[in-house]
Amino acid sequence: MSWSFLRVNKLFIIRGDLMKYWIWLASVEGLGPVKKFALLNKFETAKRIYNATEKEILKVDGMSDKIVQNMQKAKDAKLLEKYEKYILKNDIKIINISDDNYPAKLKNIYAPPITIFAKGDISLLNSKSIAIVGSREPSKYGIYVAEKFSKELSKEGITIVSGLARGIDTFAHVGALSSFGKTIAVLGSGIDIVYPKENAKYYREISEKGLIISEYIVGTAPESKNFPQRNRIISGLSDGVLVVEARKNSGTMITTDFALEQGKELYVIPGNITSNLSAGTNNLIKEGAKLITDVYEILEDLNC
Repeated sequence: MSWSFLRVNKLFIIRGDLMKYWIWLASVEGLGPVKKFALLNKFETAKRIYNATEKEILKVDGMSDKIVQNMQKAKDAKLLEKYEKYILKNDIKIINISDDNYPAKLKNIYAPPITIFAKGDISLLNSKSIAIVGSREPSKYGIYVAEKFSKELSKEGITIVSGLARGIDTFAHVGALSSFGKTIAVLGSGIDIVYPKENAKYYREISEKGLIISEYIVGTAPESKNFPQRNRIISGLSDGVLVVEARKNSGTMITTDFALEQGKELYVIPGNITSNLSAGTNNLIKEGAKLITDVYEILEDLNC
């Protein structure tokens, strides 16, 4: 399927009357990016989807009576107004796939997010970037390496992308912030929800000095089903993915699968062969990922 999209709305940041319709589309339960894209291909704008009849919607591939019911249920005027007030009050920007400055790297992946909620410096969406991912229970070595590589890449002007989760994600963000670099946190919840709660300090700092994004409507809980979807955005936004520590069967491996599907460069820090935390990373190296021991190997690979 081609994900190119006819530009019918050239506003970079959605405001005014149009905002309600994109908020509504993002809030419909059970309506993922593939189905949203099918609807946009048919109706061209969120407003036209909102005003379409049930009969017209059911003619679109992938639509069902249940989805139509959910679309009608989401037309809750008070709830939509609540969302809009929160978004405006907290300076959250809404960027849709037809906007001129929607990140090209995301547009080229399978099932790109149709709507991005963003808080912070949106210019980072189109910057040179590396994702740093790994275990939520890293070793001291993993923490050291994640922070070290993040700092050194940041000093070279590379934006660090990660998921603000416990472990390697946290220290990837910390490394960038400590070197006055730029970082993007991609959430698996609504942009208003900090998860884990102990990262509230970093959430605030990233929103002020970097960028926080989510494809989920405000108020969305950090449910486990959201994180694999979040991972496709982490890799999709990046020019390459650096894996620091990962068990053989872990969420990090989902991110690496997305990276390979998206044609991204996959970089891996080698680990202790006796540690379960290195089983996934060392296996990736066996399968052909690039073994990395110095930040300049990444920079050279990216022509930086």
